[in-house]
Amino acid sequence: MTVFYYFIFLFFFPSLCLATSGGSNYFAAIIFILFVFVTLLITYYASKKTNIKENYYAAGGKISGFQNGLAIAGDYMSAASFLGISGLVFFSGFDGLIYSIGFLVGWPIILFLISERLKNLGKFTFADVTSIRLEQSKIRILSAIGTLVTVILYLIAQMVGAGSLIQILFGLPYEVAVWIVGILMIIYVGFGGMIATTWVQIIKAFLLIFGASILAFLVFKEFSFSLSNLLNQATLIHDSGQEILFPGRLIDDPISAISLGIALILGTAGLPHILMRFFTVPDAKSARISALYATTFIGYFYILTFVIGFGAIVFLTKDSSYLDSTGNLLGSNNMAAIHLSHSIGGEFFLGFISAVAFATILAVVSGLTLAGASAVGRDLFVYVIKKGNVDDKKELLVSKSSSVLIGILAIFLGIFFEGQNVAFMVGLAFAVAASTNFPILFLTITWKHLTTNGAFYGGMIGLITTIALVILGPTIWIEVFNFKKAIFPYKYPAIFTVSISFISIVLISLLDKRANKLENIEKFNKLTREAYLGNK
Repeated sequence: MTVFYYFIFLFFFPSLCLATSGGSNYFAAIIFILFVFVTLLITYYASKKTNIKENYYAAGGKISGFQNGLAIAGDYMSAASFLGISGLVFFSGFDGLIYSIGFLVGWPIILFLISERLKNLGKFTFADVTSIRLEQSKIRILSAIGTLVTVILYLIAQMVGAGSLIQILFGLPYEVAVWIVGILMIIYVGFGGMIATTWVQIIKAFLLIFGASILAFLVFKEFSFSLSNLLNQATLIHDSGQEILFPGRLIDDPISAISLGIALILGTAGLPHILMRFFTVPDAKSARISALYATTFIGYFYILTFVIGFGAIVFLTKDSSYLDSTGNLLGSNNMAAIHLSHSIGGEFFLGFISAVAFATILAVVSGLTLAGASAVGRDLFVYVIKKGNVDDKKELLVSKSSSVLIGILAIFLGIFFEGQNVAFMVGLAFAVAASTNFPILFLTITWKHLTTNGAFYGGMIGLITTIALVILGPTIWIEVFNFKKAIFPYKYPAIFTVSISFISIVLISLLDKRANKLENIEKFNKLTREAYLGNK
């Protein structure tokens, strides 16, 4: 342990010294170093308690409702929220808000339908709930695949945002920046587990809400705290004029708008790293309270991104110091909030906001990596490969080893997808979660005729369809593979894939003869009572 930390510090501090010697922001470097030091210290102490799986996966179930609500907010307010949404508002105006509205609307589903039942029926992962009344192997295979695909897509977005941020902040090459984030992520998850991840998220959530509040306040102050004045000035400066106050610039057809909304709303309730958080609290009441707190924090934060995005339009659009030779924002639109902090608050505020944005990314990638590692170590290794016959030490070893592999994969994918808008990449992750994880979880809890074959084959159809349509759609087929025309015309496939998934699961379950067996219905009724009453 000590030797490993020694080498990590040898790696990071020369990098930071190199960055600051190149004329970078000293304030950001100091805050960056301080955050890394504090979070590594937390990880060090947490590592002493992660030798049992209850602590590694669920922080021993000792996180309070308020703490967990703040940690969920920290997990959810990702680079897509802070950098991506503000960047989309900067680029397209009103249309950028479709992401924040979709993200927020998904929370009532979690609050009223899922949070308490998850806590009462599950233990460490959402696959524990789906497999409690269905065949272990098949369901855990599907759950693990759905989790890993969602996690990887989400991680790409965070790594792209982190690379762009550190590249501008410290003057380091994009690839080096991505490696820095990836290695820190591996340390947090591999050594600190859910305990370290939780406290990193709590610290990050507080810093992000505080920093975004100050940034929005400074923007409002310039316009006498009048939203109308801000919007009017933005329409005078933006190339699209009044069009930025109306939908259609980012998403210009109703199918794409509805599809994206479905992905964001239902995908929220299927995100594995969010669902894992409900196992860290002591009881169902705390799970409900944590969802309520998270909704409040997240709702407030998304209001701030609207102000920040329009503020960036006013202060950055005509300022050549923040634009490249082609007139585009330096570092892509993802850096709108970062450049705005410098424009309106100077070097010191730039340093603070940049460090907060980095903390945002680091906390989220840690939660994602832990969810992916648990899918491999618990769902695949323990219940599929070993059929439940494995001791805790081996399970934890596989999970921690998986976090290293997932981290390395995320690094290479983050480098490969450089320049992609982070909010859009998260939208794809939500499409997978909405089409695979959510239908199975929802029907497991609510529909007594669900069968193993229905869940497995129907969910697999939804997953494969989602991946196929994403690859064949404009973003991958044209922007990544450089083909002239996409085979599937829409960027957002959720309206099709969620429908296909639900229909497939229901039809296959009804055609499965085992669906009408009395014991299946009796088991569902028993589990339903447990989910409501909180009996284990």
